[in-house]
Amino acid sequence: MIRRLGGIVVSVVVVLWGAATLAFFALRVIPGDPVDVMLGPLSQVSAQGREALRAELGLDQPVLVQYVTYLGQLLRGDLGESYQLRMPVAEVLGRQLGATLQLTALALLIAVVLALAVAMLARGRTSRGIVATVELVVLSSPVFWIGLVLLSVFAFGLGWLPVSGSRNPATLVLPAVTLALPVAALLGQVLRDGIESAERAPFALTVRARGASHARLTARHTLRHGAAGALTLTAYLVGSLLGGAVLVETVFARPGIGRVALAAITNRDLPVVSGVILLSAAAFVLVNIVVDLLHPVIDPRLRERTR
Repeated sequence: MIRRLGGIVVSVVVVLWGAATLAFFALRVIPGDPVDVMLGPLSQVSAQGREALRAELGLDQPVLVQYVTYLGQLLRGDLGESYQLRMPVAEVLGRQLGATLQLTALALLIAVVLALAVAMLARGRTSRGIVATVELVVLSSPVFWIGLVLLSVFAFGLGWLPVSGSRNPATLVLPAVTLALPVAALLGQVLRDGIESAERAPFALTVRARGASHARLTARHTLRHGAAGALTLTAYLVGSLLGGAVLVETVFARPGIGRVALAAITNRDLPVVSGVILLSAAAFVLVNIVVDLLHPVIDPRLRERTR
């Protein structure tokens, strides 16, 4: 157990360090001067003023010195200060984090429920063919296009749900469903294939020979086997949910980390962009740790290996 916890801690440190390093160097390769972006094209600031601002931000230092300084700030829990807003990055992200967490959590819940329902109900050859076709169409469609279709049907056409905003819980439904549909389609495919593979295993024949019904076989045995691969995939899909939030929050005019990231990239606000990348990496690591701990619960064979 100590070795396992040590391995988890090392993995967390390596992933976060890699994300921080990639964000730092990738953003400095992008053309453009952050000082020029901050001051704007109509600024009348002199060259001396620009150099003074560049020195204040530490941009006049060599890249390696900036990198070491940046890592030192991260070790102290300091994500830096936004170039545009002139306030701590942690505060900028903290103000929008709640809205994005609500959106992604509800989207993940909807995706899991849809995937389970489809995997349990689409048992016949015809129904599986129809579901597979729908899943392929959803997976082939861009997230923003799915959002626009849902808006056209349920907001503009039927008038059942609000178009945009975040004033009441109903405004969260369409954005969450937009994010959930591609994830549900992929999870449904993996879960259904896992269940069907488990039903062909020798233990399933033994369970049937004991007189168990098909529903009992699925609920007590094959679903647990099929869920192992889907659970691992869920951890990786958290990244796509956070990435899709950028488009969904823009389409539905919702506040959140996605819109903050888009504005920061447009304005070349490097500390905010780095903060968003680190936050996404931390969320990815956290979800993977939870999934790693849940695997022995689903598959008892893994408990023996970890003892």
